[in-house]
Amino acid sequence: MLAVMKKEIFLRKDELQNKNLQSLYFGGGTPSILSPDEIKSLIDEVLQYFNFEKDIEITLEANPDDLDKNFLKGLSDSPVNRLSIGTQSFFEADLKLMNRAHTANEAEDSIKRSQDFGFENLSIDLIYGSPTSNLEIWKENLNKTIALEVPHISSYALTVEPKTALENWISKGKVISPKEEEQNLEFYYLSDFLKDNGFEHYEVSNFAKPGFYSRHNSSYWKYKEYLGIGPSAHSYNGFDIRSWNVANNQQYIKKLNSGFVAKEEEILSQKDQFNEMIMIGLRTTWGVDLNRLHDKFNGEILEYFQTEIKSKLEEEILIIEENHLKIPEKHWFMADGIAADLFMV
Repeated sequence: MLAVMKKEIFLRKDELQNKNLQSLYFGGGTPSILSPDEIKSLIDEVLQYFNFEKDIEITLEANPDDLDKNFLKGLSDSPVNRLSIGTQSFFEADLKLMNRAHTANEAEDSIKRSQDFGFENLSIDLIYGSPTSNLEIWKENLNKTIALEVPHISSYALTVEPKTALENWISKGKVISPKEEEQNLEFYYLSDFLKDNGFEHYEVSNFAKPGFYSRHNSSYWKYKEYLGIGPSAHSYNGFDIRSWNVANNQQYIKKLNSGFVAKEEEILSQKDQFNEMIMIGLRTTWGVDLNRLHDKFNGEILEYFQTEIKSKLEEEILIIEENHLKIPEKHWFMADGIAADLFMV
């Protein structure tokens, strides 16, 4: 697979207009199943066709149980300088409910080990609103995170996905369904607590100490171009074309061995681009840049937009600051619903 991914990098090297990379992200699935040498080999391949900014952020997603001493030792000798760890919780009952392979002790130990090997730029995922949790347990999760001195946190409400073990357990009455009012309470406690401890709430689900924003994800939220390599990877040209690679490994390999990229693409209509700008922008502290909105879209879309935001501005569900449309943070838990109300169909 490594050789095939290198071939895709070569075939797609001209798709990015900007050859100076600010971030490189090994994510999706479990990239930590690659050895440190394989990761270094892929980075070297990228360097053949692109330039790295001096302070480039190179992130690796990993599960806590993958981050043993040998792996971290090898990784510390690579250009990787940021880890995103799928912690989810520091409580055993939560991890069992979410069918995680790691234990609560492994979750904590993996963070400490990573720091011991020089990885200070860490992000962890935390899930709130679990049926196995409550506000007091959530507070303990957050206290543990602060004690571990993790500078970036991505936190999401537990959702029940179709055809999962959790959905089955709920349907059989083995587990109670997550309650939105409890998730709402835990979300706002999360936000207040982290801000009291020096974090900035810069996107609905993301919190960072100053200087530790995720550069890679911030590029998505600012509509910048990106190139995704590997099965299921998504790409965006920064304007109107979104593409995605096939998920099937055999199809992916077969196509590349024939000299072609196994991908599909869609041309985003003006309505699609408008809806995406609204959805992404309203989830961030930066909001939607109204100057950019007016430069990008035609009169019909702008007329629709002005009509739709009027009542929400009057109700202060939306506000305008420095010519950016924003959702006040007290309404962020409902950000997706507020944005969806503005979509063109």
